Amino acid sequence: MKKQTALVTGAYRGLGLETAKQLAEKGYSVVLTGRNTEKGKLAAQKMQSQNLDVHFHFMDVNNLGSIETVKDFIEKKFGKLDVLVNNAGIHYDQGHKATKPNWKIISEATNTNFLGAWKVVATLLELIQKSEHGRIVNVSSGAGSLQDMTPGTPAYSASKAAMNVLTIQLASELKQEGILVNSVCPGWVRTDMGGGAAPRSVEEGASGIVWAATLEDDGPTGGFFRDGKEIKW
Repeated sequence: MKKQTALVTGAYRGLGLETAKQLAEKGYSVVLTGRNTEKGKLAAQKMQSQNLDVHFHFMDVNNLGSIETVKDFIEKKFGKLDVLVNNAGIHYDQGHKATKPNWKIISEATNTNFLGAWKVVATLLELIQKSEHGRIVNVSSGAGSLQDMTPGTPAYSASKAAMNVLTIQLASELKQEGILVNSVCPGWVRTDMGGGAAPRSVEEGASGIVWAATLEDDGPTGGFFRDGKEIKW
């Protein structure tokens, strides 16, 4: 059986890094991507020293050229992509108000958290379609749930709600091809974004992402999950 390959965006620290580690521990070849080459290489080297099959490649999800370069790398080295985890995210704009918008933050959050994920999917889809078990996981948030959303993070919440729309659209279009697409909320996790007061460890948060990335072929698609349990859009 040919080894499966996964790509995780924004993966040289926090949830992305732990997701990459957990997938590698399950036997995946993992491409760890991000905008900080130095930190990305160090993260990959550390996991390689633990005999994990992890490779770093620079990628800026806002730059189509850099995504194309990663596509070429994966195509030449692996021939296909089995798992895509859209983890890259910025600007948890706590304390901001929709009535007093900071357009710079709103634009950056939208471009990275939503449009960036869309660009990555569209560019790498051809490689995912070559997999017999294609999986796309969009790392979302309860802050993007229309049911549970609270005021105070307008840019982040709107971008994650838009990501959830992308999940529904992609899942519908790719269902007949057997590609499963889901949104995952990792919960409030102790990361640079979540802060030290968060109740969940990075390992706990990443486990739900890995669950969605490694679903069986008869698993759910087009859903929103936390810890493997469906939550409200």
